[in-house]
Amino acid sequence: MAKATKGSEDPAVPYRVLARKYRPVDFTTLVGQEAMVRTLRNAIATGRIAHAFMLTGVRGVGKTTTARIIARALNCVGADGTGGPTVDPCGVCDNCKAITEDRHVDVIEMDAASRTGIDDVRELIEGVRYRPVSARYKVYIIDEVHMLSEKAFNALLKTLEEPPPHVKFLFATTEIRKVPVTVLSRCQRFDLKRVPQETLVEHFGKIAQAEKVEISPEALTLLARAADGSVRDGLSMLDQAIAHGGGVVDAAQVRDMLGLADRSRVLDLFEKVMRGDAPSVVGALGEMHDSGADPVVVLQDLLELTHWVTRLKVAPDAAAATADTERAQGLAMAGKLSMASLTRAWTLLLKGLQETLAAPSPLRAAEMALIRLCYVADLPSPGDAIKALQTGGGVPGGTAAAPAPRGNGGGSAAARLAPQPVAAVAAQPAMPAPRNFTEVVALFETRREARLVHSLVHHVHEVRCEPGLIEFRPEPRAPADLAPRLSELLSQWTGRRWIASVSSAEGKPTLTQQKADKADGLRNSAENNELVMAILKTFPGAKLDAVRRKGEETSLVSGLGDFTADEPPPAEEYPADDDIPESEY
Repeated sequence: MAKATKGSEDPAVPYRVLARKYRPVDFTTLVGQEAMVRTLRNAIATGRIAHAFMLTGVRGVGKTTTARIIARALNCVGADGTGGPTVDPCGVCDNCKAITEDRHVDVIEMDAASRTGIDDVRELIEGVRYRPVSARYKVYIIDEVHMLSEKAFNALLKTLEEPPPHVKFLFATTEIRKVPVTVLSRCQRFDLKRVPQETLVEHFGKIAQAEKVEISPEALTLLARAADGSVRDGLSMLDQAIAHGGGVVDAAQVRDMLGLADRSRVLDLFEKVMRGDAPSVVGALGEMHDSGADPVVVLQDLLELTHWVTRLKVAPDAAAATADTERAQGLAMAGKLSMASLTRAWTLLLKGLQETLAAPSPLRAAEMALIRLCYVADLPSPGDAIKALQTGGGVPGGTAAAPAPRGNGGGSAAARLAPQPVAAVAAQPAMPAPRNFTEVVALFETRREARLVHSLVHHVHEVRCEPGLIEFRPEPRAPADLAPRLSELLSQWTGRRWIASVSSAEGKPTLTQQKADKADGLRNSAENNELVMAILKTFPGAKLDAVRRKGEETSLVSGLGDFTADEPPPAEEYPADDDIPESEY
């Protein structure tokens, strides 16, 4: 028989994966759940033990493991067989051994993912009536409880609310929102949090030492980051890394195994993207792909890096836990990049990641996402661009210039924004000043200020209006900033100063009311017209539907010019409050 090598297992004993071999058996070995452990310890120590527990959290954080530890703590009798429930199970009594080995008759585990029906729950309820065979409590552990059907949950409710004193229920789920609130209200809930990365690094390091495996700190960090808070996922990857490296694990092997890109290469790629160097970005991404990096993982790393650099910009102390060279590089990027560039990069990378996950060719989708980011990462904000164009200075540059597209288009985006139209707009003469209130309304209508037109027509009573001055009484539904808005826009459009003020005087009726009054007058005149009366008499059942003046304009703007300050404009196109589109506000 070949001699066992260093760190190997006895060939006669079946190999157990690390996730099972190092599964916690008591509260002292449970990793990363100190708050829950403290609560359970106090509850057991004081005898305030709930009849049902709901354990929730992401996969691999210890939900089922915690349930088994609770079952042991409740049924431990001590080494001498006379003990009671304890926060520190002895591990040597028959109950502790049987529960640890998953063979205790009074600790029933049920997988709700495969036993979802009401018949399965009825069988469980039938067994609740009988006292435990050898343990203190009969414990039911139901994993993935959210998979139970609605009828199964309903059948469980009464038993769950008033179980016999010798029964305890322990539920575990990753989808707490799918559990009915009627069930949640009958349980004591514990939310198991993701295990912090630093805790995972320390935990994996101890296990590697126990397994006599040489592993670099950087490799441990990569495994802990990829585990994403899950102890079980991390141990599975550690198991794979040990097999991949033959007992010696370094960062390069872990990157190769997980399809990760080198952190320094990701930093370089990020710098090239934010600099707008599209050719170098395409080449770098191709090299990373050829070396085994997954394009999806590359984009995820860039997203993580964007978030990290943004945090450094907001709180430079966030880089304290990173390596010196990486921290210096990150702080330098945070100093050069604007917040607008970083937030825009986050949005585009997130969209690119979604496209890459759905694309038939992830590499091509990732390339397109990064090229798109190259061309827009350093564009100015809309406000900065407008200000620059208004002053005739062109589009401002940021930390880096966007690359100029080649081909027939020619020139950069800034160069293609021709200054001639801007100068022409600036040179346009000011519009004539409105002479009365209706002309003010007409001006706002031509400028497509739908919200202000709506307010002026429906909620404003004219008190006084002349060139340079408008005084009005607003109704409660009028905007609070109506006066300054009128003053600002009229001054801007007409090239002279306008003063808009609010008055307490009664003023004239609103334009809507004036129109309604005028329409009523026209209708009364028409109804008293001899010809109309003769027609209505000749044709029984006929009615007067609408009254219009001959040749009356239907266009809002053209119609306004036909009225004086004392005569309201035609307001057919002014919508009522309930009719104005929400998008116009």
